[in-house]
Amino acid sequence: MSAAPRPPRPTLEVTVHRTPTRRARLALALALTVLLAALSGCGLLDTGGAEAAEEPTEEPTTSEAFFNSQFTRDGTFQSHIDVEGLDFVYTLYPTKSTPRTNEWYPRGSKFFSFTFQAYDLEQKLRDPFATKRKVYLEHIKVTSRTTREGGGKAQRPYELDRVAEKITFDPEPLTTKYGMLITSPKGAFELRNQRIKPTALNTRGIDLTFTATVWIQRKAGGTEFYKREIKQTVPVAIFESEEKTQVAQIPVNAN
Repeated sequence: MSAAPRPPRPTLEVTVHRTPTRRARLALALALTVLLAALSGCGLLDTGGAEAAEEPTEEPTTSEAFFNSQFTRDGTFQSHIDVEGLDFVYTLYPTKSTPRTNEWYPRGSKFFSFTFQAYDLEQKLRDPFATKRKVYLEHIKVTSRTTREGGGKAQRPYELDRVAEKITFDPEPLTTKYGMLITSPKGAFELRNQRIKPTALNTRGIDLTFTATVWIQRKAGGTEFYKREIKQTVPVAIFESEEKTQVAQIPVNAN
């Protein structure tokens, strides 16, 4: 008698979840990055309806755009004019009476000071003074001319035409027959608290033109001098307003 066949053994099915390999994860991340970039370039990404904010830029004021002025923008002006190794330096700045150049309006007075000096750059700044060429300032002249928005006759709110040694801040400058000494560091011309008169309401700028008549020593210690005119134009912006430029009272020795 044969034995009955055995029933088949039950089988257990196991589902194996394979963790993606590192290479597969990198490939997936790269694919997503490319897809996002493509959608962004096509404008398909939803940004909530808001546009990207742009960095705000400071717009120049009307007067600054109309009349470019280093003096107004920086609150000072300094020029360097080379004549055969001599550096002639004009320096202008507003006085404490009207210090805020962005509040210089057509109406009301405006005040500035200026200096004029020569440096012999063929020598070092601290070399003995005897090694430097001497420069003497004989005469100083300043003219002015307004620029008006919409046109109109130019005005001349500041004028100067004087012998330098008679008006410089130092009452006893070093002088010769050629004028007053302006070679640094022992000489300099200085004029303080100069008044610019009120102008027409459509004034947007003033050009100040400086002309200095100087005598230059040909070589240090020599007796021969030659004459030159040193010119410089300084633009000054004037801001649109019907208000008067505010003038503060300052001590007589203030600058």
